[in-house]
Amino acid sequence: MPESNGTSGHKVEVHQGDKTIIKTKPRIERNRVLVTGGAGFVGSHLCTYLVERGDHVICVDNFFTGSKENVAHLLGKTNFELIRHDVVEKLLLEVDQIYHLACPASPVHYKYNPIKTIKTSFIGTMNMLGLAKRTHARFLLTSTSEVYGDPLEHPQTESYWGNVNCIGERSCYDEGKRAAECLTFDYQREHNLEVRVVRIFNTYGPRMALDDGRVVSNFVAQALTGTPLTIYGHGEQTRSFQYVSDLIEGMVRVMDGPHTGPFNIGNPTEFTMLELAQVVKEVVNPKAQITYKENTADDPTRRKPDITKAKKMLGWQPKVELREGLSKMVDDFTKRLCVEKPAI
Repeated sequence: MPESNGTSGHKVEVHQGDKTIIKTKPRIERNRVLVTGGAGFVGSHLCTYLVERGDHVICVDNFFTGSKENVAHLLGKTNFELIRHDVVEKLLLEVDQIYHLACPASPVHYKYNPIKTIKTSFIGTMNMLGLAKRTHARFLLTSTSEVYGDPLEHPQTESYWGNVNCIGERSCYDEGKRAAECLTFDYQREHNLEVRVVRIFNTYGPRMALDDGRVVSNFVAQALTGTPLTIYGHGEQTRSFQYVSDLIEGMVRVMDGPHTGPFNIGNPTEFTMLELAQVVKEVVNPKAQITYKENTADDPTRRKPDITKAKKMLGWQPKVELREGLSKMVDDFTKRLCVEKPAI
């Protein structure tokens, strides 16, 4: 299986007068890459990166949370295909690499249909692992920082086993991803499958769904529309926010590199929700107000990745600071919300 784009050649005859010259004509070797959940927020950015790199990308999505608009700019490309399909059902393709992203990632979406969420995590992952086994493809699972639950270790390292409420409202996602990791490593051990695992921490950027429900998209949309920024609880809970381009670079390095993982891929700069709200006000709308509501069940109190492993083994670390990333996100949200950007 090709690790990345390269060239090989085949010999051709070139006639010049009475002479016949044998030349080697270069031929581009492309990976055939399947991206499940490819029309989602993160998946669409990954598809764009891979298409621009020259891979042949097959984007699969059931459009539960993804959107065709997210990949509309790729539809005319000769090295891009879009297939409407639910990974809970088997899929027959010939591919070299599989990036498995398909699963609702926002609490608003996965709590809406929790059984579907855990079926996607378990059965969908098993189906994609089966496809990888049949085609001898390298398989990358996008897991999540939610496997750490409400962590008792801070910051979280990959060796930490987590503190998850296995019967809570969020367990369909948390335990679903933990089961997906279990399956992935069992396929590696039992079938000698080439697998990779990344644990994604909070990510933001253009193309996030306007009704995503996660804190950055909530704050930006609220600030743009003049709605008070909603903080749940006292606002002292913390998160670490990475811009989507940093995540894509990290994922690709894991896929193309020699190490299985798991790898924490996130930005270790930690913010309380109050601090995040203040940054959003500074960047988006200084006149924005703040309102408080009762916190949701099982909301982790602290979340921060230890990325020592990614730094040492991948040479990766995030580059985009929060204020810079928010500015890029605001332009996208302004267009889609059809509002004027507030004067700063």
